[in-house]
Amino acid sequence: MIVRTVQETTGTSRHASGPGWDSKRLIVAADNVGYSVHDTTVAEGAEQILEYKHHIEANYCFAGEGEVVDVATGKTYPLRPGSIYVLDKHDRHILRALKGDLRLVCVFNPPLAGDETHEDDGSYAPIGGVGVD
Repeated sequence: MIVRTVQETTGTSRHASGPGWDSKRLIVAADNVGYSVHDTTVAEGAEQILEYKHHIEANYCFAGEGEVVDVATGKTYPLRPGSIYVLDKHDRHILRALKGDLRLVCVFNPPLAGDETHEDDGSYAPIGGVGVD
């Protein structure tokens, strides 16, 4: 059984951040469960252009308000507590935190190692070259 808290993850190698975002990786590849789980905050006013080329990601919003834009279609989806969105086709997207910090529980498959930050194209590199295509 794995039991871990956000507080004990803060400030460790499982805590990554960048301009406008902060992520505590509660479950990572080394935990050997086949996915990673993150408590992620996107700061109010932040906008990120992302595309996870090697991962499938699900995001459950539990605080704040924002939106996610499907770059391919231009369609914008509102995000509020209780919303989930899944990037099941490696969708290039724009994520915006509009009202308060956007708080998300993020699940990645395959899992992240824990210390990754976004590449220039908004993706994460696959661990050891293993990714979902």
